[in-house]
Amino acid sequence: MEAYKAISAAELAEIKAAIGAAEKRTSGEIRVFIEDSAEDGPLDRAAFLFNKLGMDKTNLRNGVLIYVAFVDHKFCIIGDSGINQKVGATFWNAIKEKMIGHFKENRIAQGLLEAIVDSGEALAKYFPYAAADRNELPDDIMFGDGKK
Repeated sequence: MEAYKAISAAELAEIKAAIGAAEKRTSGEIRVFIEDSAEDGPLDRAAFLFNKLGMDKTNLRNGVLIYVAFVDHKFCIIGDSGINQKVGATFWNAIKEKMIGHFKENRIAQGLLEAIVDSGEALAKYFPYAAADRNELPDDIMFGDGKK
């Protein structure tokens, strides 16, 4: 799988730590899914994974999925209805543009880190952490094989 080669073990650890740090400030959930190819296109694949991974089941509907089809050179960010109502398309487009800049320079990990930090900032603003919050979904980076 080519996607495994794109990000070092140290970078993977840094990405996972960034997810954990972001989620300590919010009730929201951030997940990263990387695979080589999205046969149905990145948006359809990400939407499928968003539901399959239970991201549409968070209490406040504030999950964010960052999806990358590495070999296809495509990606997308999906936010659930709760966060989408707060930030809108302009917010997601700004993150997308930052990611494109990093990805064009083959700085995949840096693009993901900035997307996580920016998403975490918005989640913390609109869905701040409360004492009763719990981590609803794992923080691990997921790698797929392109299959449903």
